[in-house]
Amino acid sequence: MAVPAPQEPALEDFAGDALAGLSATPKTLPSKYLYDTRGSELFEAICEQPEYYPTRTELAILKREANAMAEAVGPRAMVVEYGSGSGIKTQRLLSALADPVAYVPIEISHSALNASVAELAAQFPHIEMLPLCADFLQTVPLPEPERAAERVLIFFPGSTLGNFANEAAVELLATMRAEMGENGAALVGIDLKKDPAMIEAAYNDAAGVTADFTLNLLDRMNRELDANFDRGCFSHRARYNAIAGRIETHIVSEIAQTVLVAGRSIDFAAGEGILVEYSCKYSQSDFAAMAHRAGLVVTRSWTDPEKRFALQLVEPLPELAV
Repeated sequence: MAVPAPQEPALEDFAGDALAGLSATPKTLPSKYLYDTRGSELFEAICEQPEYYPTRTELAILKREANAMAEAVGPRAMVVEYGSGSGIKTQRLLSALADPVAYVPIEISHSALNASVAELAAQFPHIEMLPLCADFLQTVPLPEPERAAERVLIFFPGSTLGNFANEAAVELLATMRAEMGENGAALVGIDLKKDPAMIEAAYNDAAGVTADFTLNLLDRMNRELDANFDRGCFSHRARYNAIAGRIETHIVSEIAQTVLVAGRSIDFAAGEGILVEYSCKYSQSDFAAMAHRAGLVVTRSWTDPEKRFALQLVEPLPELAV
């Protein structure tokens, strides 16, 4: 199935965000720009690394608990997925749901969206595919399915919520609450707090795939923003901040240097980093408190035996339902 005209970030948006972030102190870049075509491919490879437990753990939860999740959601749902990626987890959910009427993936990578929808459309010909190539952080009107849905289910697996600082994560949960409507729900993946050594290993795999994924952002800026980053002069660094409860990923300049980006000179000191991603880890109570601030309540939770990961079903607080 062909995906509608892409709404990926315009080049001027990328340039503006890059220059603003690289001119700030400390330097930052939005994590969404990690996911160009090559970045999306590398992220799929990260998920296959032995150190990266979140994907296989979440898939195991979905395999074991999908029927219970489907019962909690109910029949004839319209599934809206933020950041659909390859769609492997989606296959398990759609297979279990009772008579889902439509699937609405919202994905910033046009190539990833095309591939995912093509595969899912072949597997689920009875489910209407309504893809949106857009940034799920931006408000986009949801399409109307041909068959009326009983409820909207927002599917947000993969611990992507953890890529946002606390306030931004609460805002995103509030956006979900607004989009799901009075009778809606969201199924959200969260990575739970655990041994810091296990967490750090997941973001520093021995094969170097995560480092390649991070440094690919430099290649993208070279290609799209006429930058002249030398990848050999930068390195990947991912460390767990136990106080904040999150992995903080930086691209670190190994030497003092000046780089051109979109016609502007950006100075780096030796050892200076660019923050490119957070990966927050939660306790069950952490997430419940965030959900409550967004007008949501956790109604069901599924986790693995080792309590490494959880899928949380949230619904609007009754007193705040609209």
